[in-house]
Amino acid sequence: MLHPRARTMLILSVPAILIGIASSLILIGAMKVAALLQRILWSNLPVQFGVSADNPLWIIAILTATGIAVGLVVRYSPGHAGPDPATESLIGAPIATGALPGLLAALILGLAGGVSLGPEHPIMVVNIALAVAVGSRLFPRVSSLDWTILAASGTIGALFGTPVAAALIFSQTLNSSNESPLWDRLFAPMLAAAAGALTTGLFFHPHFTLPIAHYSQMHFVDIVSGMIVALIAIAVGMVAVWCLPRLHTLMHRLKNPILTLGLGGLLLGILGTIGGHLTLFKGLDEMQQLAFSQTLTASDYLLIALVKLAALVLASACGFRGGRIFPAVFVGVALGLMLHAHVDAVPAAITVSCAILGMVLVVTRDGWLSLFMAAVVVPDTTLLPLLCIVMLPAWLLLAGRPLMIARQHTD
Repeated sequence: MLHPRARTMLILSVPAILIGIASSLILIGAMKVAALLQRILWSNLPVQFGVSADNPLWIIAILTATGIAVGLVVRYSPGHAGPDPATESLIGAPIATGALPGLLAALILGLAGGVSLGPEHPIMVVNIALAVAVGSRLFPRVSSLDWTILAASGTIGALFGTPVAAALIFSQTLNSSNESPLWDRLFAPMLAAAAGALTTGLFFHPHFTLPIAHYSQMHFVDIVSGMIVALIAIAVGMVAVWCLPRLHTLMHRLKNPILTLGLGGLLLGILGTIGGHLTLFKGLDEMQQLAFSQTLTASDYLLIALVKLAALVLASACGFRGGRIFPAVFVGVALGLMLHAHVDAVPAAITVSCAILGMVLVVTRDGWLSLFMAAVVVPDTTLLPLLCIVMLPAWLLLAGRPLMIARQHTD
């Protein structure tokens, strides 16, 4: 016979698996629709009009139109397309389900139109809202917090293609005053994350890993170099942290999301013409192009990193619906490649992984997630001890510093 603890875990197994699968399917559906619309906007239509997708006027026109379209959704859809991601962390309280169609529409338009944000925050909001609404009706004795944790775990597993990230993130949040072991509390979230990851893997696998030369052996000088790289990334990222709330306040003085997002789309288009096509979209596919490029110089990488970071701040400040983790990883990759091109004595594995660690840490203030992203993009076990050491001064430097978040404004 099973112990009562085991029976309790088994009771939650079925809903955890179902939530993980549903979380992944919602993500996949949104990404597929966005990819189809992106192909129309950036491949089919340019051919019909006889222009290149890299044409500056086309970039400005599409992003401006995207901003206006998202603004119309935010202005007129029920619930105004959900919460403003710039004012929230990745995992938040459940919202009314009536706002979800508008939120998904705003997300898909932004992803397809080239806005420099990822899908993580809106998908998280959608999955949490649905899990709480359905779960609370079917199992009223289970708290909304439990449904939130399961949905968040399933979404994280689906986003990153592995349950490891969910285990790391929730191992620091599922603290309890009772005597139940941590893995009792992690059991259902891990099942949800695993189900989400496996479901995503059936349709596509997120390509985080970059083709970077193997790092063979750790030396003391590499630890120092890694710390310097992480601190440079943090310094650059903190400029964005300073800018976001101020630009958010400035943009929302317009009091109309159509004007705010339309102007934001225009400015994003101008940034896109400066940084090029690589600085558009969420950054996951584009960072692969960065790593494979044989023609980009150190100054090119620097320009791309700065433009992408500016686009991330601008898109967040204007109220586009999207997440900041994927573009932050892109910025970290560009900074790391720039530093390696500038000082090629420092291995690219160190510059890229430590720059990602520093940048993601600034954006999320989550040490586990930062380590995870650095280790996934540059999957080299020799680097893990170095990354753990580099994390310490980085965390020390950011302790008590402002978060990358803006104050809520009413349009």
